[in-house]
Amino acid sequence: MKTEPSTYSWDDQVKKGVEPWNGVRNFQAAANMKKMAIGDRCFFYHSGEDRKIVGIVSVARAYYPDPSDASGRFGMVDVKTLKLMKKPVSLASIKAEAKLNHLALVRQSRLSVMPIDDAAWELICKMGGD
Repeated sequence: MKTEPSTYSWDDQVKKGVEPWNGVRNFQAAANMKKMAIGDRCFFYHSGEDRKIVGIVSVARAYYPDPSDASGRFGMVDVKTLKLMKKPVSLASIKAEAKLNHLALVRQSRLSVMPIDDAAWELICKMGGD
């Protein structure tokens, strides 16, 4: 899950504890959120200049309508703070790892919510010191 840190950062997430992941207006990103279940873990990624995974959150509430969407077409999930990455994992290091070249983060850089397979999850966690 990607966010611009100047808009909503890891520190903001930590202060809130549980917070709606709202404002997504891309159909593919929304479809990815619809597939999420309570307890699913997600990487918290700072986009923009930072371009790094900084933490891990989990889904605390499954997909539901986003009240800020007047069209009624988009929804959101609530995410709960789990933990800070011991070592942030940069986009550059993800791109440098051939085993991660298939990720949407590498291939579709503008997509804000994207799936990740178990093997890639484990590798990124290892890269982050876990």
